[in-house]
Amino acid sequence: MIDLYSWPTPNGHKVHILLEELGLSYRVHGVNIGTGEQFKPEFLRISPNNKIPALVDPDGPGGESITLFESGAMLIYLAEKTGRFLPASGAARYTTLQWLMWQMGGLGPMLGQAHHFRIYAPEKIDYAVGRYTNEAKRLYGVMDARLANCAYLAGDDYTIADMAAFPWCRSANNQGVDWADYPHAERWFDAIAARPAVQRGVAVLAEQRKPLLDDQARQNLFGAAQYQQR
Repeated sequence: MIDLYSWPTPNGHKVHILLEELGLSYRVHGVNIGTGEQFKPEFLRISPNNKIPALVDPDGPGGESITLFESGAMLIYLAEKTGRFLPASGAARYTTLQWLMWQMGGLGPMLGQAHHFRIYAPEKIDYAVGRYTNEAKRLYGVMDARLANCAYLAGDDYTIADMAAFPWCRSANNQGVDWADYPHAERWFDAIAARPAVQRGVAVLAEQRKPLLDDQARQNLFGAAQYQQR
């Protein structure tokens, strides 16, 4: 059985969704990033970058146990392990990986910054709010243009690229984005949101997440706690 160390954030949801889509047996361990559990030595042994999610699969390549962090790597691993949601070869494989990398290198980080400066930053910095809100809108525009010509990001088939991007789009309003401006992306979002496995995936650990109300949580997520050498 796979052990998953996670929290109900977009990066956690990616892997929750894929595991539910695949129907694999897994045991989830909540890592409360608001209370600083990501800095515990036992978690750092699994995820040295102190970020969720991370997994341990005792039945890895060659029957040996494998430990993974970084959500994109985990999506590729699980897709290849099962032969689903990532084409095995050819142009379709690289198209899927291309859009996965677009999410990992662009959509996720930029929407994360939009969230931070619009919602969580202790002071409103107009330049930062404008910079990242505009970048969020640009990225939704890239996605909308792509989805004007195909059902899913990689083409006609639903893949790990869609599972990676979808959770980041669940808070479009917080990013300053109006779905009405992106009708093709909205159609894509609604289709994925209706999938039962996706609904199960975003429900994983959801009842444990609380609003970030106290200074210690902010320190653990955005402040000095992040930068201590361990």
